[in-house]
Amino acid sequence: MDRVPRELPGARAPRWLLALPWVLLAVAEAAQFLTPETVQLGFVFAVLPMLASLAYGMAGTLLLSTAIMLLLALPEARAEHISSGDLLALGLIGAVSTLLAWVRGRRNAQLVTVRTVAEAAQYAVLPPLPPRVGPVRCGALYRAAVRTALVGGDLYDVQPGPYGVRAVVADVKGHGLGAVSTVAALLGAFREAVLDEPELAGVAARMDRRLVVDAARREDEELFATALLLEFPACGGDGPGASEGAEPVAGAGGAAEGDGADAAGGPRGAEAEPGGPRGGGARPAGGAPVEARLLSCGHPPPFVVGRNGAREVAMESGPPLGLGLTRSAAPEPLTVALEPSCMLLAYTDGVTEARDASGRFYPLGDRVRPEREPAALVKAVWRDLSAYTGEIADDVALLALRVDPE
Repeated sequence: MDRVPRELPGARAPRWLLALPWVLLAVAEAAQFLTPETVQLGFVFAVLPMLASLAYGMAGTLLLSTAIMLLLALPEARAEHISSGDLLALGLIGAVSTLLAWVRGRRNAQLVTVRTVAEAAQYAVLPPLPPRVGPVRCGALYRAAVRTALVGGDLYDVQPGPYGVRAVVADVKGHGLGAVSTVAALLGAFREAVLDEPELAGVAARMDRRLVVDAARREDEELFATALLLEFPACGGDGPGASEGAEPVAGAGGAAEGDGADAAGGPRGAEAEPGGPRGGGARPAGGAPVEARLLSCGHPPPFVVGRNGAREVAMESGPPLGLGLTRSAAPEPLTVALEPSCMLLAYTDGVTEARDASGRFYPLGDRVRPEREPAALVKAVWRDLSAYTGEIADDVALLALRVDPE
């Protein structure tokens, strides 16, 4: 599930409104038989065609108006106080209501066209994420704060490149449609930098430069964005710094393997279990390390989700993008060794700053539960977040990544 859609208000008439004109017609006709002739209910019949024009299209409104005219023209159903002039007035009201239904249908068709174009433009900015990018399995979810919008002030992307698979999760200043242009600019800078920059610090610097240029053009000194960059090096971590200083992670809540022992406590052999010694990376049966490099620019750190639960990655954060970041100002990327079954869960502050009815923030680390696939993980987090908070007023982005050992 890549988006959390919300239907356009008024795009579809509710069922009760569709049934209401016919129910009122039956009730009015029954009341006409049961009440004295001195009680005039003609005004009810006059309202029904106009009500039908709100619920139906041209054909439905015309059908109801014709049914009213035929019913009142029958001698058995026609009340004595309903004259030929009343029937003529009802016919004119039906004709006008049918015309209004036709106009409303054309206007709705125009709105559908405009919305289709808008959705296409938004999908061009932030296209749906494939379930797999190279060796990395992906699960993502996006929910914009603006009703019916598909893109807001958050962004994520996963792109392959000559230096491995790289991902970004970011949150720009503000939310809603006003931040979409900044989102598009950052995504463009990220996708270009993935192909050119050998290190994550260079990718961050390119994105920072993009924001600095845009801020000067808009004369907005407060344009900035927080971002988390992730990298799964190519060729099992043969890139720069692939194995130096790696932080071993043997699953959330579990202990990393020590020197000379595998995850089960026995001696380490050729088929070592995941969670090798410091610097060795997590090694599945094939022997290739499963490593991720992380770089935070003012963004919340991700969670490592494993069989035993979730834990937050302890990492240094640099300044947000848009403040004139240079390569020397960016912190050193953190290399984390992962078990093949572990997933990295990145998010924006719309998740952790959501509150329940009593004002308590959503405790993501305490409530996340392990799942076998990244897509299932983000769906489970969204369901739990929605149940916890009810209505969420900020943009929300979730990105779960796992390297497939195969």
